[in-house]
Amino acid sequence: MDKGTRLDPSALYRVCEPAQLPFKTTATLEPFTGFFGQHRAVEAMQFGIGMQRPGYNIFVMGNPHTGRFSFAMDNLREHARKARKPADRVYLNNLDDNRAPVVLSLPAGRAHQFARDIRHLLDAILSELPAAYETPGYQRQKGKIERVFNRLNDQAIEKVERAAREYSVAVYREGGTIGFMPVADGQALDEAAFSQLPEEVRDAFNQAISALEEYLNECLTEMPTWRRDAADKVKQLNRDTARAALSPLIQPLKERYANVAGVPDYLAKLETTLVKRHDELVSDERLAEAPSDSSRRSWLEENFSVNLFVDHDKTKGAPVIHEAHPSYENLFGRIEYGTEMGSLVTSYRLIRPGALHRANGGYLVLEAEKLLEQPFVYGALKRALKAREIRIENPASDYTGVSTITLNPQPVPLDVKVVLIGSREIYYLLQEMDHDFEKMFRVVVDFDEDLSRDDSAIRHYARLMKTLTDEENLAPLSRQAAARLVEHSSRLAGDQERLSCHVGELVDLLCEADYKRRQQASELIGVDHVEAALAAKEARTGRLSEKIMDSIMNETVLIDTDGRAVGKTNGLTVLQVGDVAFGTPARITATVHPGDRGVVDIEREVALGQPIHSKGVLILSGYLGNTYARDFPMTLSASIALEQSYGYVDGDSASLAEVCTLISALTDVPILQQYAVTGSINQYGEVQAIGGVNEKIEGFFQLCQRRGLTGNQGVIIPQANVRNLMLKADVVKAVAVGEFEIHAVATVDQCLSLLTGVKAGERREDGSYPQRSMNHKAVKRLREISRAKA
Repeated sequence: MDKGTRLDPSALYRVCEPAQLPFKTTATLEPFTGFFGQHRAVEAMQFGIGMQRPGYNIFVMGNPHTGRFSFAMDNLREHARKARKPADRVYLNNLDDNRAPVVLSLPAGRAHQFARDIRHLLDAILSELPAAYETPGYQRQKGKIERVFNRLNDQAIEKVERAAREYSVAVYREGGTIGFMPVADGQALDEAAFSQLPEEVRDAFNQAISALEEYLNECLTEMPTWRRDAADKVKQLNRDTARAALSPLIQPLKERYANVAGVPDYLAKLETTLVKRHDELVSDERLAEAPSDSSRRSWLEENFSVNLFVDHDKTKGAPVIHEAHPSYENLFGRIEYGTEMGSLVTSYRLIRPGALHRANGGYLVLEAEKLLEQPFVYGALKRALKAREIRIENPASDYTGVSTITLNPQPVPLDVKVVLIGSREIYYLLQEMDHDFEKMFRVVVDFDEDLSRDDSAIRHYARLMKTLTDEENLAPLSRQAAARLVEHSSRLAGDQERLSCHVGELVDLLCEADYKRRQQASELIGVDHVEAALAAKEARTGRLSEKIMDSIMNETVLIDTDGRAVGKTNGLTVLQVGDVAFGTPARITATVHPGDRGVVDIEREVALGQPIHSKGVLILSGYLGNTYARDFPMTLSASIALEQSYGYVDGDSASLAEVCTLISALTDVPILQQYAVTGSINQYGEVQAIGGVNEKIEGFFQLCQRRGLTGNQGVIIPQANVRNLMLKADVVKAVAVGEFEIHAVATVDQCLSLLTGVKAGERREDGSYPQRSMNHKAVKRLREISRAKA
């Protein structure tokens, strides 16, 4: 057994010394300000916020639970408070084309006042305009126009009457028509009396009446012109009356909003439209039923009220908007519809803003993953940022071929900084797949996963605990509890020299530890409460790992922890289920026989081996050839399998165990089953670091503990992973009392010597290996297979 590779208990866990925490409880500490361990991210964020140029939008990149969302929101709000309020927006009816509503910008806080002023204006119009047509002055002017028309009409008829008297014919008016009737002895003749007259007299009367009718037509030729002139004069009078009534109401608003672009022009159009359509509000005496006050008010509101689209009256500084569900409508706004007599109807008053409108002039925060889940949204967002305007559209109509008659609102000018929050995978995916992405999101805020564990960082971490306990209304921590959390942070970082920046996991652990404290009615969160919280979480999420361990214990899954076997080694794997990771041993087997197929990866052959695992097996073949077959062709057939594995296998952390297993099968030298092995190798036999080393060691230790620790069992890991060790207390204690071993190796030869109890042997200058060494046995066996093949 190689004593030189065995690790001392002090190397398995880095303790946080009490001297590094100069306080009794966190209650005496100053709160932590800023963002823990994110100096690079803070500088990048400040640059991104300060760079006010197109394309300098921000992508906050990092894993969940690192505080990336709160970091982004806090930074943006801090800068937004000092910024100027953006303009308010209102949509108004386009009085020239009501299918294309117009948008106006008003100084922040004035849109609400403008809407109120227009509402008061409409109230005043509703009362003042109809009243203007009831004044004596209006009635006198209208009566004068009517009298002029009637006088011209009467003069024309008087001419006809004078001519009719010469023919003894009377003129009469009935129902707006003019007729002629014969007269005899001063009496008008009815049909019976007229029929009694001699025929010559009747013919004379008929000829006279025909002549009078022609003369009447000649006299009334000008009648349509008189009537048209009178109607035009009445219309002009009505317009002048409407203008005289409206101008005093609208002029104060024109003066009040004289400096607001677009408002005076709109008020002028409003006045002109109301003058033209005054009859909508004024009762027409020709109609049987006058419009009611409610219908008049409804007409005014439908055409002239203000759609208060975006109001920043109560906003402090620039807006910071987070859209949790970035669907197309939630982001770009929508046009709502109502039903009227079974038909869908809409108007400018039913245009609703989206998050882009509310964030305009400020900052819009979106989660990248949710954004990409929504159809049409990402492309539309890019178009809006490029065009620097927001269009409210129905994207589905472009794909369905079905469109409805709807509004086409005027686009809103866009000036917003978009902040996307997402994982590194999404960032690199967008960078690769979308050539516009880099031009539009030029600022990357990269969140660090961990930071160096020095005295300053430990003190800052303790102050962070103080801040989090205050924010969550938790009890203070004792110094021992704070030290335990520092150690657990290194465990999360997977490095004795680092601290994890995952603030979210620290918050969860603090809350769970405080729950344990309250159960025991303690004043402070102690180290026992932290340990209880960690144990409780492990118990809650440990069902699957217990099931796998039970299957090993009842020998459903075959794993040996003592004895020797040829071509069999205990490998170590990590299973990741959601946010829970645990280690478990797995048997690796190999067989060797003459042939020329080379090393066959059974997992790859059945499509269960993923690319990185298959790469490890190919590297293994390169190592065998470089180490053992430099002066002769290596011809063999070998197969390697991860036994009782029924899912996909990935990663190269089994390549060290696989090469040792293959050499055992080749040389017929048994391997000690009391060890489990993990590690990656290169073609020169150097052992490389792997991931999940703590979980792997603890998984094999748990199996050995349940079967009974013998003092000979242990785990072989890469030397490069020693700094990653932050093992559980029971593992460290077992190593300290000699019940368990952990070895760190740097080469395949070191591992092979440990597993077989036979020295691997160093290569001599002539290329040979010492007699009875493992490497000598391997070369000898490969030569035999090569000769047999020849």
